[in-house]
Amino acid sequence: MTAATQDTASKETLGFQTEVKQLLQLMIHSLYSNREIFLRELISNASDACDKLRFEALHNAGLFEGDSEFKIRIAFDPVAKTLTIADNGVGMSREEVITNLGTIAKSGTREFFSKLSGDQQKDASLIGQFGVGFYSSFIVADRVTVLTRRAGAEPNQGVRWHCDQSAEGSGEFTIEMVDRPARGTEITLHLKEGQDDLLSSWKLKSIIRKYSDHIVQPIVMKGEKWDDEKKEQVATDEDETVNQASALWARSKNDISEEQYKEFYKHVGHDFEDPLTWSHARVEGKTEYTQLLYVPARAPFDLWDRNARHGVKLYVRRVFIMDDAEQLMPLYLRFVRGVVDSNDLPLNVSREILQESKDIEAIRKGCTNKVLGMLADLANSEDAAQKEKYATFWGEFGKVLKEGMGEDHANKDKIAGLLRFASTLADTPDETVSLADYIGRMKPEQEKIYYVTAETFNAAKNSPHLEVFRKKGIEVILLSDRVDEWVVSHLSEFEGKPLVSVAKGGLDLGKLEDEAEKKEQESAAGEFKDLTEKIGKSLGEKVKEVRVTHRLTDSPACLVADEHDVSGNLARILKAAGQKAPPSKPILEINPQHPVVMRLKYEEKRFDDWAEVLFDQALLAEGGQLDDPATFVKRMNQLMLEMSGS
Repeated sequence: MTAATQDTASKETLGFQTEVKQLLQLMIHSLYSNREIFLRELISNASDACDKLRFEALHNAGLFEGDSEFKIRIAFDPVAKTLTIADNGVGMSREEVITNLGTIAKSGTREFFSKLSGDQQKDASLIGQFGVGFYSSFIVADRVTVLTRRAGAEPNQGVRWHCDQSAEGSGEFTIEMVDRPARGTEITLHLKEGQDDLLSSWKLKSIIRKYSDHIVQPIVMKGEKWDDEKKEQVATDEDETVNQASALWARSKNDISEEQYKEFYKHVGHDFEDPLTWSHARVEGKTEYTQLLYVPARAPFDLWDRNARHGVKLYVRRVFIMDDAEQLMPLYLRFVRGVVDSNDLPLNVSREILQESKDIEAIRKGCTNKVLGMLADLANSEDAAQKEKYATFWGEFGKVLKEGMGEDHANKDKIAGLLRFASTLADTPDETVSLADYIGRMKPEQEKIYYVTAETFNAAKNSPHLEVFRKKGIEVILLSDRVDEWVVSHLSEFEGKPLVSVAKGGLDLGKLEDEAEKKEQESAAGEFKDLTEKIGKSLGEKVKEVRVTHRLTDSPACLVADEHDVSGNLARILKAAGQKAPPSKPILEINPQHPVVMRLKYEEKRFDDWAEVLFDQALLAEGGQLDDPATFVKRMNQLMLEMSGS
């Protein structure tokens, strides 16, 4: 920067560097789209200044000047339309003001870091970058004044810095020496038009609690009381601490009670109930961060809105960055609440930066593994209370977790182990069966995990496709959630056992069938070959094939999808969602032992009507809808009348 004029021996007007002007515009218009964060940035800088003094005073206690109680003060003047942020931190000398407030590329804290080495760097790891966010002041103010004095300097070594962005020389600022008895920094913002809502104690307190609640230093404002004469709130002389003044996640787990963890969850999760479980850990290595993650006990009202932004809050060195950092957690874990505090990310991080950050990738992977691990601990616990917690979790969030089967290939096996289903074992809608449980109960000769999908639980439970499995006592998983079709399309096997639909392809029970049964099936196929061909010709384009089946014991017929075709249930789901299913025709399988099929074998007069009824009944039994219900009813009535002799 260059001196433009020398007004007095101590006052100068200096020009910003061209790069600073460009960065200032970028910050106001791009990096900081939310105007409220100017206060977060200034409070963050004030907190860093306090942290910096605390560190320097370890080697020179005289820098405290008899005052070691750090404090950040916020004040406003509705008449003058000013907002003031003051701290009693390390302050700045004239040279530091020119360096720190004249450039964004280089900050005081960064230079401070460069002078440290070894363990000192660890001790100072919580100190953020000063100067980067200072220019966010100009989002809400057109004039900014800074009064500061370096800790340990004489009172006459105070510095006044002033910049007027509304004036002609908006690329300039003035700097002069002034008397300042108190150490630290005081920033006064002269607010722009339209920013008057910031001149409110309630508004400022809400912003502070939202963005800076866990700044370690107390953030104080003058208290207020109601004045009956003026009919308004008036300031008192008493200070009121606005924030909690403690970053709970930064403390040791041993210093935090269970009740404190629960209370913090209610704050961070905006919930009135206790969480089901939580995990608090500090991760060190190439990427350093602290995570405090909670699993709620109840699903939020907008859980099914995949565009709703909520979840994990991102902090950088205890400074709040954003409360909906979707990059930190995959969508299928959108129910997780909590805090991630990174030591490596820059304070001026944007969503665009997060999308490309290798640090964020590592944090996301670590957080995902931590949550899945938490859930596995609950699910696999021998403790009844923990198992009950997992049952509660599954009831609230099971359908969402299922989405992960198609979204998170790297953790597919972990997610599969957490899934719970209904099955023919209990024949109830309760989803309590894990795939591991199922495998543990498989018959010695059984090689596959069998399942059936349907639109409702009762449709699945009473599916004709289950008849031979019930006869042989083979457990079948009952799937009736819409997302289940998505799950099984991405889950081909579990622990080496293939998952097979009982309603797709030819039924091969393998070693669960004996030779006599196989010979009987071959014999029936030959005996009824003429009938299957005749039915196929009668139904025409409605079916891909008609064949004899051994999967039925009580029903006359059923529809199955070819092995690589879309199932009837999935086709209906896609249609309901306004999507086209790939074209395919069902296979009609008939039960040669059923009286209806036996009658059809010798039917001549109304053969086509009986074939149509057989097909329509099979379609209804699997949950399908008739294309022409009126004709079906008419045909049934005619056949019943004929059978009754009327």
